[in-house]
Amino acid sequence: MPIFPDYRLLLTSWTADAPELRAVRHKVFVEEQQVPEELEWDDRDTQCLHLLAIDGTGKGIGTGRLLHEAQTGHIGRMAVLREWRGQGVGAAILDMLLAVAREHGLGEVVLNAQTHALGFYARRGFIAEGGEFQDAGIPHRRMRLRL
Repeated sequence: MPIFPDYRLLLTSWTADAPELRAVRHKVFVEEQQVPEELEWDDRDTQCLHLLAIDGTGKGIGTGRLLHEAQTGHIGRMAVLREWRGQGVGAAILDMLLAVAREHGLGEVVLNAQTHALGFYARRGFIAEGGEFQDAGIPHRRMRLRL
């Protein structure tokens, strides 16, 4: 019988849950991927809707954010703690962010995907466009999904 991980998704804001959102992103981006602190934190966090995945004890295990400008949503800062990867947490976060984008009437969503994650986003219908570029020293490609 399969074991389903015990986690929940919370639609939140930076104001409400910054410590948990920050902890997950710091662990994944700053510690694990060596993204400089000054590149990880930006002024967009307060403008975004955030999704926080929490485990059964209430500890943050994954994040993602959605910024909407006109008819386009921008998904970013998708991160799942290493021990929770491969258990559907990232897919659940992305699916909920896409549902929120649809609820807000957005016509499309764009994101900048690390190249190792292109397949993850492609399985959800995103199409890569343009060439590879570096962001914080990590190769990325822009991807788009029409809703």
